[in-house]
Amino acid sequence: MKTGLVATSMLAVVLVVCLPVSAHHGGAAMQEKETEFKNVTVTKFAWANPHCLVFFDVKGADGKVVNWAAETAAPQQLLLNGWHKTILKPGDVITISLRVAKSGLPAGRFSKIVLADGTVVGESGVSGGTATR
Repeated sequence: MKTGLVATSMLAVVLVVCLPVSAHHGGAAMQEKETEFKNVTVTKFAWANPHCLVFFDVKGADGKVVNWAAETAAPQQLLLNGWHKTILKPGDVITISLRVAKSGLPAGRFSKIVLADGTVVGESGVSGGTATR
């Protein structure tokens, strides 16, 4: 009887811990279609766990500048695909494609970045240009 209660309690603990973790990687909070932002300026590149973040300024039609945040993969995954922590620097002008947050916040999940020299930077790797900064 106690063994069944202990097993049930352990299962409950595992579910409580694991369900939020798996939900973290869902895409339901992001729009299905990608949005491309051309000639935006990087303000910060945060090389950190659990995901790196690219912060960039977008000038709206009204002339107002809004700072956006784009989530990437974890640093280890990016390293394996040719990224490095200095691949993006404040002041860099880039084109970035991302799935924008449904909440309306200036944030999203990136799919690719095109650097000024034409280098395409995606989660699956770096191609073209010279990404050796």
